[in-house]
Amino acid sequence: MIENIKAFLESKVEQYNRPEFIPTDPVSIPHLFTKKQDIEIMGLWAAVLAWGQRVTIINKCHELIALMDGAPYDFITNHQETDLKKLLKFKHRTFNDVDTLYFISFFKYHYSNHQSLESAFIPADGNYSPFRGLGGFRDYFFSLPDFPHRTKKHISSPSQKSTCKRLNMFLRWMVRKDDCGVDFGIWNRIKPSELICPCDLHVDRVARKLNLVTRKQTDWQTAVELTERLKEFDPVDPVKYDFALFGLGIEEKF
Repeated sequence: MIENIKAFLESKVEQYNRPEFIPTDPVSIPHLFTKKQDIEIMGLWAAVLAWGQRVTIINKCHELIALMDGAPYDFITNHQETDLKKLLKFKHRTFNDVDTLYFISFFKYHYSNHQSLESAFIPADGNYSPFRGLGGFRDYFFSLPDFPHRTKKHISSPSQKSTCKRLNMFLRWMVRKDDCGVDFGIWNRIKPSELICPCDLHVDRVARKLNLVTRKQTDWQTAVELTERLKEFDPVDPVKYDFALFGLGIEEKF
């Protein structure tokens, strides 16, 4: 039975992990750029805003990019205070101008000290684990003295028992390495085997139908349980099956 599920999922990975998948997915947003920092900035932002209809998410990201003059990293590192006024009209669902301005403050602070956003996920002692990496990122993200409390709902942490779907999706984009053209694989300090499968309602439903998850609620431990099961199929790159589970859930209503 388990071999049948693996063969089924492998076929679906092959079907969905291809360039044709990109235009209708939020991953299309970081694909607009070639500079590493632009890919990181808009990758994280697209992942955080990935809530609701995919067409709306993508349109809102395009709007945000335009407000930053088409060059997010350059805008963030070189803007004047007056340049921020136009961003006061940006809003997507519960993400508003207060959140937008804080994200810009965080990015400016981080990139004034680091070349890549990857270091924001690496614990000080260098020993990465998903729990420590994501929890540490949230602590660091909100370490600036003026952070708005309302923005905390947009960056999740395993310690809150969240599945951390958006952050895990962003990490998949940055870390996974293959020649299929969807994920970027531009980070090297986190291994693909250390990723956790992004677990949204669609992935969760499909995983349960395939008996890959037994936990009743959907939380961080559910995402870990799913990933451990996927490691039985591929211990080196378990999160590639996100393509299969997501495709089955969204495209095929499995």
